[in-house]
Amino acid sequence: MLAVRKQAVTIYVEKSERQWVVRDAEGNFWILPSTDNPWGHRRPFVPTDETELEPVPGHYSYMLCLPN
Repeated sequence: MLAVRKQAVTIYVEKSERQWVVRDAEGNFWILPSTDNPWGHRRPFVPTDETELEPVPGHYSYMLCLPN
């Protein structure tokens, strides 16, 4: 049997504001502040047509305290 792992979050950088943005497994977007526990202090984010999200490799999740 093959196990399929579902990624919990997708990490982006919002280019104009230079901030971390994460999309969770439910499709919600969050801004992560520069703190010791960014995920614990996340704020809702609603992308607009002008939003430029650049995907970031998943190995950055450890430094952003993201859920597995």
